[in-house]
Amino acid sequence: MLRIDNLGKRYGDHLVFQGLTHAFAPGCVALCEEDSTGKSSLLNIIAGLIAPDTGDVWVDGHSLTHAPRQARARLAFVPDDCLAFPSQTGRELLEHVALEKHAIVDAAALDLACRLGLEPHLDKRFEQMSTGTRRKVFLTAAALGEPAVIIADGPSNGLDRQARAALAEQFRLWSRDRVVLFASHDAELVRACGATVTTVAALG
Repeated sequence: MLRIDNLGKRYGDHLVFQGLTHAFAPGCVALCEEDSTGKSSLLNIIAGLIAPDTGDVWVDGHSLTHAPRQARARLAFVPDDCLAFPSQTGRELLEHVALEKHAIVDAAALDLACRLGLEPHLDKRFEQMSTGTRRKVFLTAAALGEPAVIIADGPSNGLDRQARAALAEQFRLWSRDRVVLFASHDAELVRACGATVTTVAALG
């Protein structure tokens, strides 16, 4: 469902990683290593937000290099920085993502919003939200369009206890038939969702 093939990335003279090749089967995988090891770069490459220097990413059989629209349609991304659209409301972002994926903001997504405690805040602008509330919007958006792969950078950062429990439950549910790949220092989340722990280097 997710395959990285010979990925390499360098910033100036700094080599972040090279030769990363790995096939991910459905399940939860957590990158739990220290900072500055390339976790965010790898997740942003898989999400199609930055380009690798070498290699390719395959999402549900679609090449991110040669069929980017099809690949992105099968993927959801929860970024570390959830303030990309300060004046947009949470509901507007959900509707925008649904439109891009030719889907609707359905009952399953609204149920996740409710379990995360997001529902009362959906009509606030992002600039009015707390860090945790912004993240809840992107986590809810990840439920839209039934993506085959969910990528998340620090998914529990800023979340309250209720939302963290709902997140772990949702990751377990998704991982039955999808790939959930996330970076986190939250050991409780990793245990609660039954994630396999790995490092960027181990994917080479």
